[in-house]
Amino acid sequence: MTCQVMATAAARPTMRHMHAHHATPLPFGDHLRHWRQRRRLSQLELALQAEVSTRHLSCVETGRASPSREMVMRLSERLQVPPRERNALLVAAGFAPMYRERALDDPAMAAARAAVQRILDAHEPWPALAMDRHWNLVMHNRLVPLLLQGIEPELLQPPVNVLRLSLHPQGLAPRIHNLPQWREHLLERLRQQIATTGDSGLAELAEELRGLPHPEGDGHHALPGEHLGVLMPFRFETPLGVLNLVSTTTVFGTAVDITLQELALETFFPADEETAERLRALAQMA
Repeated sequence: MTCQVMATAAARPTMRHMHAHHATPLPFGDHLRHWRQRRRLSQLELALQAEVSTRHLSCVETGRASPSREMVMRLSERLQVPPRERNALLVAAGFAPMYRERALDDPAMAAARAAVQRILDAHEPWPALAMDRHWNLVMHNRLVPLLLQGIEPELLQPPVNVLRLSLHPQGLAPRIHNLPQWREHLLERLRQQIATTGDSGLAELAEELRGLPHPEGDGHHALPGEHLGVLMPFRFETPLGVLNLVSTTTVFGTAVDITLQELALETFFPADEETAERLRALAQMA
Protein backbone atom coordinates (compact mmCIF):
# COMPACT_ATOMS: atom_id res chain seq x y z
CA MET A 1 0.00 0.00 0.00
CA THR A 2 1.40 3.40 -0.92
CA CYS A 3 1.43 6.34 1.44
CA GLN A 4 -1.45 8.79 1.28
CA VAL A 5 -0.23 12.13 -0.04
CA MET A 6 -0.25 14.96 2.47
CA ALA A 7 -2.13 18.23 2.03
CA THR A 8 -0.96 20.37 -0.87
CA ALA A 9 1.76 22.93 -0.35
CA ALA A 10 -0.79 25.70 -0.87
CA ALA A 11 -2.46 24.82 2.42
CA ARG A 12 0.72 24.93 4.48
CA PRO A 13 1.13 28.74 4.77
CA THR A 14 -2.15 28.78 6.71
CA MET A 15 -0.63 26.69 9.52
CA ARG A 16 2.49 28.84 9.51
CA HIS A 17 0.33 31.95 9.75
CA MET A 18 -1.45 30.48 12.78
CA HIS A 19 1.91 30.20 14.55
CA ALA A 20 3.37 33.45 13.27
CA HIS A 21 4.13 34.69 16.77
CA HIS A 22 5.58 31.40 18.00
CA ALA A 23 8.54 29.24 17.16
CA THR A 24 8.21 27.23 13.95
CA PRO A 25 5.87 24.37 14.88
CA LEU A 26 7.15 20.83 14.59
CA PRO A 27 5.46 18.57 12.03
CA PHE A 28 3.16 15.89 13.42
CA GLY A 29 5.65 13.18 12.51
CA ASP A 30 8.33 14.76 14.68
CA HIS A 31 5.92 14.95 17.63
CA LEU A 32 4.98 11.31 17.11
CA ARG A 33 8.60 10.15 16.91
CA HIS A 34 9.43 12.11 20.07
CA TRP A 35 6.70 10.40 22.10
CA ARG A 36 7.35 6.97 20.61
CA GLN A 37 11.02 7.18 21.54
CA ARG A 38 10.21 8.63 24.98
CA ARG A 39 8.02 5.58 25.61
CA ARG A 40 10.81 3.36 24.22
CA LEU A 41 8.66 1.75 21.58
CA SER A 42 9.70 0.67 18.10
CA GLN A 43 7.47 1.49 15.13
CA LEU A 44 6.46 -2.16 15.03
CA GLU A 45 5.49 -2.20 18.72
CA LEU A 46 3.44 0.98 18.42
CA ALA A 47 1.79 -0.20 15.23
CA LEU A 48 0.71 -3.43 16.92
CA GLN A 49 -0.68 -1.55 19.92
CA ALA A 50 -2.53 0.97 17.73
CA GLU A 51 -3.71 -1.74 15.30
CA VAL A 52 -2.30 -0.05 12.20
CA SER A 53 0.20 -1.26 9.64
CA THR A 54 3.86 -0.54 10.29
CA ARG A 55 4.12 0.88 6.76
CA HIS A 56 1.34 3.41 7.39
CA LEU A 57 2.78 4.39 10.76
CA SER A 58 6.17 4.92 9.10
CA CYS A 59 4.55 7.11 6.45
CA VAL A 60 2.83 9.19 9.12
CA GLU A 61 6.04 9.59 11.10
CA THR A 62 8.10 10.61 8.06
CA GLY A 63 5.45 13.07 6.87
CA ARG A 64 4.43 11.15 3.74
CA ALA A 65 0.91 10.54 5.06
CA SER A 66 -1.59 12.61 7.04
CA PRO A 67 -3.20 11.03 10.11
CA SER A 68 -6.93 11.30 10.70
CA ARG A 69 -8.17 12.86 13.93
CA GLU A 70 -9.17 9.39 15.10
CA MET A 71 -5.65 8.14 14.38
CA VAL A 72 -4.08 11.04 16.32
CA MET A 73 -6.23 10.23 19.35
CA ARG A 74 -5.57 6.49 19.09
CA LEU A 75 -1.81 6.99 18.93
CA SER A 76 -1.97 9.51 21.79
CA GLU A 77 -3.86 7.00 23.91
CA ARG A 78 -1.40 4.17 23.21
CA LEU A 79 1.54 6.47 23.95
CA GLN A 80 -0.12 7.81 27.14
CA VAL A 81 0.35 11.39 26.00
CA PRO A 82 -0.99 13.89 28.60
CA PRO A 83 -3.92 16.16 27.54
CA ARG A 84 -1.78 19.29 27.11
CA GLU A 85 0.55 17.48 24.72
CA ARG A 86 -2.40 15.78 22.95
CA ASN A 87 -3.60 19.25 22.02
CA ALA A 88 -0.18 19.95 20.50
CA LEU A 89 -0.38 16.71 18.48
CA LEU A 90 -3.86 17.59 17.19
CA VAL A 91 -2.78 21.09 16.16
CA ALA A 92 0.34 19.72 14.46
CA ALA A 93 -1.89 17.36 12.46
CA GLY A 94 -4.15 20.26 11.40
CA PHE A 95 -7.03 19.69 13.85
CA ALA A 96 -8.56 21.82 16.58
CA PRO A 97 -7.44 21.14 20.18
CA MET A 98 -9.68 18.78 22.11
CA TYR A 99 -9.03 19.84 25.70
CA ARG A 100 -9.87 23.27 27.10
CA GLU A 101 -7.19 25.27 28.88
CA ARG A 102 -8.33 28.17 31.02
CA ALA A 103 -6.51 30.00 33.78
CA LEU A 104 -7.65 29.18 37.28
CA ASP A 105 -8.75 32.80 37.77
CA ASP A 106 -10.85 32.76 34.57
CA PRO A 107 -14.50 33.64 35.40
CA ALA A 108 -15.56 30.39 33.69
CA MET A 109 -13.52 28.50 36.30
CA ALA A 110 -15.21 30.16 39.28
CA ALA A 111 -17.34 27.12 40.18
CA ALA A 112 -14.39 24.72 39.92
CA ARG A 113 -12.16 27.07 41.91
CA ALA A 114 -14.80 27.37 44.64
CA ALA A 115 -15.16 23.58 44.78
CA VAL A 116 -11.41 23.12 45.22
CA GLN A 117 -11.33 25.76 47.96
CA ARG A 118 -14.20 24.00 49.76
CA ILE A 119 -12.19 20.76 49.73
CA LEU A 120 -9.15 22.54 51.19
CA ASP A 121 -11.19 24.35 53.83
CA ALA A 122 -13.03 21.16 54.80
CA HIS A 123 -9.66 19.56 55.58
CA GLU A 124 -9.07 21.97 58.48
CA PRO A 125 -7.74 21.82 61.12
CA TRP A 126 -5.16 19.93 59.07
CA PRO A 127 -3.06 21.72 56.38
CA ALA A 128 -3.98 21.37 52.69
CA LEU A 129 -2.85 23.11 49.51
CA ALA A 130 -3.29 23.00 45.74
CA MET A 131 -0.45 23.19 43.19
CA ASP A 132 -0.33 23.67 39.43
CA ARG A 133 1.68 21.46 37.05
CA HIS A 134 4.91 23.32 37.86
CA TRP A 135 4.38 22.88 41.61
CA ASN A 136 3.41 26.51 42.15
CA LEU A 137 1.08 27.16 45.08
CA VAL A 138 -2.30 28.32 43.76
CA MET A 139 -4.68 27.72 46.70
CA HIS A 140 -4.50 26.70 50.36
CA ASN A 141 -6.45 26.62 53.58
CA ARG A 142 -5.82 28.81 56.61
CA LEU A 143 -3.30 26.45 58.24
CA VAL A 144 -0.67 26.68 55.52
CA PRO A 145 0.48 30.33 56.00
CA LEU A 146 0.82 29.73 59.74
CA LEU A 147 3.31 26.93 59.06
CA LEU A 148 5.44 29.15 56.82
CA GLN A 149 6.29 31.86 59.34
CA GLY A 150 9.97 32.75 59.43
CA ILE A 151 10.63 31.66 55.84
CA GLU A 152 12.90 33.84 53.68
CA PRO A 153 10.47 36.43 52.19
CA GLU A 154 11.94 36.01 48.69
CA LEU A 155 10.78 32.37 48.64
CA LEU A 156 7.23 33.51 49.42
CA GLN A 157 6.98 35.90 46.48
CA PRO A 158 4.44 34.69 43.90
CA PRO A 159 4.57 32.31 42.27
CA VAL A 160 5.55 30.29 45.35
CA ASN A 161 7.12 27.03 44.22
CA VAL A 162 6.32 24.33 46.77
CA LEU A 163 9.32 22.15 45.91
CA ARG A 164 11.77 25.03 46.15
CA LEU A 165 10.12 26.15 49.39
CA SER A 166 10.55 22.65 50.85
CA LEU A 167 14.14 21.98 49.84
CA HIS A 168 15.78 25.41 49.94
CA PRO A 169 18.17 25.99 52.89
CA GLN A 170 16.36 29.30 53.57
CA GLY A 171 12.99 27.59 53.31
CA LEU A 172 11.59 24.63 55.22
CA ALA A 173 14.60 22.36 54.69
CA PRO A 174 16.43 23.13 57.97
CA ARG A 175 13.24 22.40 59.94
CA ILE A 176 12.50 19.01 58.33
CA HIS A 177 13.72 16.13 60.50
CA ASN A 178 13.54 13.53 57.71
CA LEU A 179 14.89 15.83 55.00
CA PRO A 180 16.86 13.18 53.02
CA GLN A 181 13.77 10.97 52.86
CA TRP A 182 11.45 13.88 52.01
CA ARG A 183 13.87 15.20 49.39
CA GLU A 184 14.13 11.81 47.70
CA HIS A 185 10.33 11.53 47.73
CA LEU A 186 9.85 14.92 46.05
CA LEU A 187 12.59 14.42 43.46
CA GLU A 188 11.21 10.99 42.54
CA ARG A 189 7.73 12.45 42.02
CA LEU A 190 9.27 15.16 39.87
CA ARG A 191 11.28 12.60 37.88
CA GLN A 192 8.14 10.60 37.15
CA GLN A 193 6.29 13.74 36.08
CA ILE A 194 9.10 14.70 33.70
CA ALA A 195 9.12 11.19 32.24
CA THR A 196 5.37 11.41 31.64
CA THR A 197 5.14 14.94 30.25
CA GLY A 198 8.59 15.75 28.83
CA ASP A 199 8.14 19.26 30.28
CA SER A 200 11.40 21.22 29.90
CA GLY A 201 10.41 23.66 32.66
CA LEU A 202 10.13 20.78 35.12
CA ALA A 203 13.49 19.43 33.96
CA GLU A 204 15.07 22.81 34.73
CA LEU A 205 13.40 22.86 38.14
CA ALA A 206 14.73 19.36 38.89
CA GLU A 207 18.26 20.44 37.99
CA GLU A 208 17.96 23.47 40.26
CA LEU A 209 16.66 21.42 43.19
CA ARG A 210 19.36 18.76 42.85
CA GLY A 211 21.94 21.56 43.08
CA LEU A 212 20.67 22.87 46.42
CA PRO A 213 22.83 21.99 49.44
CA HIS A 214 21.43 19.11 51.44
CA PRO A 215 22.52 16.54 54.04
CA GLU A 216 23.47 13.16 52.67
CA GLY A 217 20.82 10.53 53.26
CA ASP A 218 22.29 7.73 55.35
CA GLY A 219 18.96 6.17 56.28
CA HIS A 220 19.16 7.28 59.94
CA HIS A 221 16.60 10.05 59.41
CA ALA A 222 14.08 7.97 57.47
CA LEU A 223 10.72 7.66 59.19
CA PRO A 224 8.45 4.61 59.00
CA GLY A 225 5.07 4.83 57.31
CA GLU A 226 5.98 5.45 53.66
CA HIS A 227 3.77 3.41 51.33
CA LEU A 228 5.01 3.34 47.72
CA GLY A 229 4.81 7.10 47.35
CA VAL A 230 1.11 7.18 48.28
CA LEU A 231 1.66 8.12 51.92
CA MET A 232 4.75 9.98 53.07
CA PRO A 233 5.80 10.86 56.65
CA PHE A 234 6.81 14.47 57.19
CA ARG A 235 8.23 15.72 60.51
CA PHE A 236 9.28 19.32 61.01
CA GLU A 237 9.78 22.05 63.58
CA THR A 238 7.24 24.83 64.17
CA PRO A 239 6.88 27.57 66.82
CA LEU A 240 4.38 25.23 68.53
CA GLY A 241 6.79 22.31 68.57
CA VAL A 242 7.49 19.30 66.32
CA LEU A 243 4.67 18.20 64.00
CA ASN A 244 4.48 14.56 62.88
CA LEU A 245 2.45 14.52 59.68
CA VAL A 246 1.54 12.18 56.86
CA SER A 247 1.27 13.61 53.34
CA THR A 248 -0.87 12.33 50.48
CA THR A 249 -1.61 13.77 47.03
CA THR A 250 -4.81 13.79 44.97
CA VAL A 251 -5.21 14.71 41.28
CA PHE A 252 -8.27 15.29 39.09
CA GLY A 253 -7.39 12.62 36.55
CA THR A 254 -10.66 12.72 34.58
CA ALA A 255 -11.03 16.47 34.20
CA VAL A 256 -11.55 17.67 30.61
CA ASP A 257 -10.02 21.06 31.40
CA ILE A 258 -6.22 20.93 31.29
CA THR A 259 -5.81 23.29 34.24
CA LEU A 260 -7.96 21.09 36.48
CA GLN A 261 -6.42 17.87 35.17
CA GLU A 262 -2.96 19.16 36.10
CA LEU A 263 -4.00 20.46 39.54
CA ALA A 264 -2.70 18.47 42.51
CA LEU A 265 -4.02 18.66 46.07
CA GLU A 266 -1.58 17.88 48.85
CA THR A 267 -3.21 17.13 52.17
CA PHE A 268 -1.53 16.49 55.51
CA PHE A 269 -2.84 14.42 58.41
CA PRO A 270 -1.52 14.23 61.99
CA ALA A 271 0.47 11.07 62.64
CA ASP A 272 -0.09 11.24 66.40
CA GLU A 273 -2.46 12.83 68.90
CA GLU A 274 0.10 15.37 70.09
CA THR A 275 0.39 16.74 66.56
CA ALA A 276 -3.39 16.77 66.24
CA GLU A 277 -3.68 18.91 69.37
CA ARG A 278 -1.03 21.34 68.15
CA LEU A 279 -2.77 21.71 64.80
CA ARG A 280 -6.11 22.32 66.51
CA ALA A 281 -4.45 25.05 68.57
CA LEU A 282 -2.95 26.53 65.41
CA ALA A 283 -6.36 26.51 63.73
CA GLN A 284 -7.73 28.53 66.65
CA MET A 285 -5.03 31.13 65.97
CA ALA A 286 -6.21 31.29 62.34
